[in-house]
Amino acid sequence: MGHHVATEQVIRIARRHLLEFGECLPGMLQEPLAQSWQRSLGAGLQPIHTARVPEPLSLAELRQVRDQNHDLLAHAQPVMDYLGEQISQSHSMMVLADRDCTLLHTLGAPTFLEKAQRVALSPGASWHEHSRGTNAVGLALAEQKPIRVHGGEHFLERNGFLHCVAAPILSARGAVVGILDISGDTGQDHAHALGLVRMAARMIENRWIASDFRHHIRLHLHPQPQGLDTVAEGIVVASVEGILMGANPEAMRMLGLERSDLDCLHLSHLFELPWPRLLEQLQHQQGNTLRLRHENGQFFHARLRGSKVANPPAVWHAASTTASSARRAAGSAGASTHSIPPLPPHRPAGDALELLDTGDSRWHLAAQKTRRVLDKPIALLIQGESGSGKELFARAAHESGPRKGQAFVAINCAAIPESLIEAELFGYAPGAFSGARREGSPGLLRQAHGGTLFLDEIGDMPLAMQARLLRVLQERQVTPLGGGRPVEVDFALISATHCQLKDAVARGQFRGDLYYRLNGLTVQLPALRERDDFGLLCAKILEHACPRQPPAVQPALLQALQGYHWPGNLRQLNSVLQTACAMLEPGETCIDWQHLADDVLYELRRPPRALQPPVGDCEPISGTTAAAVGSGHCAIHCTCDAPAATTTAATAATAFASRPLVQDLQSLSQQAIVQALQRTQGNMSEAARQLGISRQTLYRRLKSRSRVA
Repeated sequence: MGHHVATEQVIRIARRHLLEFGECLPGMLQEPLAQSWQRSLGAGLQPIHTARVPEPLSLAELRQVRDQNHDLLAHAQPVMDYLGEQISQSHSMMVLADRDCTLLHTLGAPTFLEKAQRVALSPGASWHEHSRGTNAVGLALAEQKPIRVHGGEHFLERNGFLHCVAAPILSARGAVVGILDISGDTGQDHAHALGLVRMAARMIENRWIASDFRHHIRLHLHPQPQGLDTVAEGIVVASVEGILMGANPEAMRMLGLERSDLDCLHLSHLFELPWPRLLEQLQHQQGNTLRLRHENGQFFHARLRGSKVANPPAVWHAASTTASSARRAAGSAGASTHSIPPLPPHRPAGDALELLDTGDSRWHLAAQKTRRVLDKPIALLIQGESGSGKELFARAAHESGPRKGQAFVAINCAAIPESLIEAELFGYAPGAFSGARREGSPGLLRQAHGGTLFLDEIGDMPLAMQARLLRVLQERQVTPLGGGRPVEVDFALISATHCQLKDAVARGQFRGDLYYRLNGLTVQLPALRERDDFGLLCAKILEHACPRQPPAVQPALLQALQGYHWPGNLRQLNSVLQTACAMLEPGETCIDWQHLADDVLYELRRPPRALQPPVGDCEPISGTTAAAVGSGHCAIHCTCDAPAATTTAATAATAFASRPLVQDLQSLSQQAIVQALQRTQGNMSEAARQLGISRQTLYRRLKSRSRVA
C-alpha cells in the first residue's frame, strides 16, 4: 500500500515520543507504520539496535527451508528472473521470503547486493518484525497487503538507507505463502517499484493457481474481454458442485468476496445464472468468452478453464428432461413468452437424486452429502417445511443407493392412529387383540427388511412408540405384539420432519437418545420461496403435466408466481400448474392469468403481506381462542372430534385479532391457521390445502394447541 513518506524531522519527533511515552503520536506516521513501530518496541527492540541479531540459517537449514517451499520457489523464480532484468540498472535487488519472513532467494545489482549483505539482506536471514523491527517484508506479512517502508521509517536506524516495497503472495485460499520485496538505496528513483512488485506477486499467484488447480473448474474473469489472460484477471476456483473453493486477490476484489465465503458460497449466488446452466453455456463457449451478470448488476467476461470441461460429470446437469420440448413450447408461444429457461439435456448416467436436481444450490448440496452416506450404515434425517419434497428426496436417495430395487417402505407417523401405530409398525401375532387379523401381521418394519425404511413426520411419533423404535434400531430386532420370537431386520433408515427435532428434544417432546440415532446425517431442504431454480422447476413440472407440448408461462405471471410465498411449497406449485394446464384451450401454448384457479388469482393479486410465516413448526402455540369451523367438528383448542360449539371461525378470527400481537413463530403459525379457516369459512379440507398440509395434520395441530392452551 502506498503512502506519503514522512519527513526526517517528523520521523525524529515520532521516534522520540515513542521512546519516551511508549506510543506514537497520532497522525505523525501512517497507521500501519505506527502500529509496526509499537510492535517492534514491544518485542524488546531499540532503534539504535545493539543486541545480537539472530544468526542466518546454516546452508543445511536453508536447504531444508527451501525444500519446504519448493512450490513457492518454482513459481516465483521465473518471474523474478524476468523482472530482475528490469531493475538491473536501478541499484536495487529483489528478495523472496517465505511466510515466516525467512529470505529464500535474492537477485539484483551486484554493487547493491554487497551493501545489503551488511544488514543481513541475504538468503537464510529472518526479516520478521520481531527480529528486524519495522521493514517492508515483515509489514507486508502483518498487513497482508502491498506496503512501502522508506528510509527512516524502518524501526532500526541501521536500515535507514533502504527504500523497500513488498507485496504478499497469497494462495487461492487467501493465506500468505510468501513475500516478494524490492529493496534499493534511498538515493535512487523507485517510483515504479511498488507497482512492479505488486504485478510480480499477482503473476506468481496466477501461475500457482493455474498449476495447482489445473484439474479443477476455474473461471477467469474481467470486466473487459481484453483483460482476460492478463495479470489483471480474476480467477475463481470451484468444485463440480459449484462451491467456491478459492480465488486470486483480483477475483476477491472484483466480486466482493471474503475468505469466510470459501467452502460456503455457491457460485449461483454470485451470478444471475444457475450453476448447471452456467457450466453448460461455458462448455459450449470454449475458446470464446461468456458475458455474466454479477448479483450487483456488473457484467464480467469469463472463460472456463480446467481439464474436466471436456467430460463434465453428471452432477453438472440439472434435470433429466430435454431442452427441446421446453424450447418448442416457448417458441410456439412467441418470443415474448419465452420466460422459462429450457431444461438442460439429460445425462443417462445420472442417478435418481440428479433427476430431481433443477439447479438449486441448497438442494444440490443436500443431494451431494446424501450420496456419500448411502453405502454406509448412517441414518439420514431430512428436515424441511411441509410440501418441500422430503419424501421425493427420500425415495430418490433410496433409488440412488445400493438398496435400489429393494423395498422402500414409507410410514407417515402423523397419519397412523395412535392406537394402531404399534401394531402397524411392529406387527402382531394371531389373535393379539380384538379386531386383529386371524393370520396376524408382519408389520411395516419387517416389510422394509433388505430395503429402506422411511419414517415421515417422525417428530409426531408418540413418546411411547419412540422408546420401542429406539430399541429396534439398537437391537435390529422386531418383536410382534402378542408374543413370538424376535425377528432380525436389516434396513437403511431415512427419517423426515417439518420440525427442528433438536428444539423438540429441548422441550421434552422428543427423546434425545432417539434423536441421536436418527441424526446420522441431517440435510435441510429449502422452502420453495428460498430456491433459486424457480423457472426450471416450473419447466420440469409443466413437462410432466403436458409431455407432448409443455406450455410456456406469461412473463408477468411467472414473476408473480415467483414472488408468492408458497405456504404449500412444491406440492402447492405442482397443483397450481397442473390445474392451469387443464384450463388451456385446444391450441393454447401459454399459461396466462385466466388459466389460474380463483383462489390462486386472489392470492397473487392481493396486497403483499408484511410477513408470510412458514406453516409447520412443531412448537406448541399458546392462547385460548376456540373456534368451531363447520362440518360438525371442533377446530381449535379441542381435545376430541366432538360436535361443534356455537363459536364460528369468524368469531375465532376476531378473538385472535383482539389479542396483543406477539411476533414469534408460534403466534404467526396460529395466525396463518386461523386466517385459512376464516377464508374457507371453516372448510377443513380447503384450509389444509391452502396451508399445504394434510387434513389429518391440521386436526392434529389444532388438538395439540388445545392441550397447551
